Amino acid sequence: MLHTVPAFDRIGEENAFAVLARATALAAQGRDIINLGIGQPDFKTPAHIVEAAIKALRDGHHGYTPATGLLATREAVVRRTLALTGVEVSPENVMIMPGGKPTMYAAIVMFGEPGAEILYPDPGFPIYRSMIEFTGATPVPIPIREENGFAFSAEETLALITPKTRLIILNSPANPTGGVTPRVEIEKLVKGLEKHPDVAIMSDEIYDVMTYDGEQQVSLLTFPEIRNRLIVLNGWSKTWAMTGWRMGWSIWADGLYEKVRKLAVNCWSCVNAPSQFAGIAAIDGPQDEVEAMMKAFDRRRKVVVDGLNRLPGVSCITPKGAFYAFPNIKETGWKAKPLASALLDKAGVALIGGPDFGVLGEGYIRLSYANSEENILKALDRIDTFLETELAPKAA
Repeated sequence: MLHTVPAFDRIGEENAFAVLARATALAAQGRDIINLGIGQPDFKTPAHIVEAAIKALRDGHHGYTPATGLLATREAVVRRTLALTGVEVSPENVMIMPGGKPTMYAAIVMFGEPGAEILYPDPGFPIYRSMIEFTGATPVPIPIREENGFAFSAEETLALITPKTRLIILNSPANPTGGVTPRVEIEKLVKGLEKHPDVAIMSDEIYDVMTYDGEQQVSLLTFPEIRNRLIVLNGWSKTWAMTGWRMGWSIWADGLYEKVRKLAVNCWSCVNAPSQFAGIAAIDGPQDEVEAMMKAFDRRRKVVVDGLNRLPGVSCITPKGAFYAFPNIKETGWKAKPLASALLDKAGVALIGGPDFGVLGEGYIRLSYANSEENILKALDRIDTFLETELAPKAA
């Protein structure tokens, strides 16, 4: 029998991909499945971005790139960061990554070890906890509560810090809730962190431009007092519908940058060249398709919230960011994961049960409105019919 190290037995996964696989298998059997589970824009990557990658290939960009990314790509990130946040960063602090997860991995393995504690949002993106447990560190959940609009509480977060705390993970706009944390809470947190100068922060800002109703995402980069211990995660996947391109970037404090560069050399060498040229075109090119996509998401968001609040036993606050709704299903009598499974098997609607995002996700399901309005309405109708006709199992 092969003996792998115990750390690999602690790795979790992102159940959205398991649901996607199950939904795909059912569709292959001829079932009509509406997938509201996967967090992926249903739009194509804008044509000028695709053409930039094709041109790069034709121009002979077939070789290795620097582990940190092409200078031109990093400079494009610098321009975008300045335009969105008003903060000027150096390209020597920017890492081009093969997606968003490598930044999570790098930050968590950099600070996680047995005896250390890492704070992360719950409910939150499941890979945070998975990688914390992989390192042997203790995961400490930051409660993300519906009554706070699914924003984190600075007071609650600061109260969780102990002498063992090495890293705090934040996410706004948030997956899975669509919550956007207001500036006042972020300012309170930053002020409170003055008492904890040895605690690093990773801010997952992948949904930075995906806000609604006049809300604005507040980047942690705008607080110079924590820049010496800050890691900012971002990327191309959501904003430009480039999930399959595996293109992310991150901005690292001076003392951490060389460490992550070495990790890149050891783990993934570099990001492929054509995609990096596509990334430059995405940032510097026309943004009209991004704006059109956001308008479509906003329309769908309103349809989703209105429809969910009409369902028996379901209530849903209006998400202020990303493209997720996180309805409360406690009054249906169902537990979240059995309900999500039953809706897929019996109603042909793929959703994700809240506990897949953390213990505090029980009583909620995640619905992605990165699907057409027609499909969303059809899915809501199927859920309504299911809840009206199916009794919740007594054991649930």
